[in-house]
Amino acid sequence: MTGAGIYDGDLLVVDRSIEPVHGQVVIAAINDDLTVKRLYKQAGEVKFQAANPQFQDITFIESDEMSVWGVVTFSLRRLS
Repeated sequence: MTGAGIYDGDLLVVDRSIEPVHGQVVIAAINDDLTVKRLYKQAGEVKFQAANPQFQDITFIESDEMSVWGVVTFSLRRLS
């Protein structure tokens, strides 16, 4: 998620009380795997967009299990 300012080793603060909407960075479980992606939710289409060109967007097929755990509200980075 480097394109969203989130880097390997960053600590993320996640708010589970926020209803996720289009454009927010979320923590999601997809087929029992956790991921951090930007939520795309427009015109009946739902997918998770990567903000790093090394990773692909995640789209869904009918058999996929998906749940959003929460919305990322802060990213903390160690400066050393």
